[in-house]
Amino acid sequence: MASLREFLIEKGYTRVRLFPTVTNHLEMKAKINGIEGSFILDTGASSSCIDFSHGTHFELISEASEVLAAGAGATDMRTELSQGNSLTIGKWTMKELDIVLFDLSNVNTALENHNAQPVHGILGADVLNGGRGIIDYKYNCLYLK
Repeated sequence: MASLREFLIEKGYTRVRLFPTVTNHLEMKAKINGIEGSFILDTGASSSCIDFSHGTHFELISEASEVLAAGAGATDMRTELSQGNSLTIGKWTMKELDIVLFDLSNVNTALENHNAQPVHGILGADVLNGGRGIIDYKYNCLYLK
């Protein structure tokens, strides 16, 4: 019987390494518009997001949004939306990713309070759905197709 890894690679999936943090989040490297950053993979986040302070770093063009964000202990947060961005994770690419920008300082403060490194943003269910994502928790890997 083939392993999960062998089976998924045979089916055309790309394997990406995930790195558990001291807070039990899964962290990964990814490129937004060709620029590398550090992200938490969050299955509970409906949309991928980046902190306002990193918008220019990733060359995001954004517009104010009427949608208020909630999550990670905060609600009714002002947001901006950046449409049509590219996302590259390992050898896998998504060409039209919409990214929500909002204040992630509470997330990074929580990480830093546990001696974890801050992140540029969060990759959410939009990426997992778009890439038919499969997470292998035993081996800390993400498979995307």
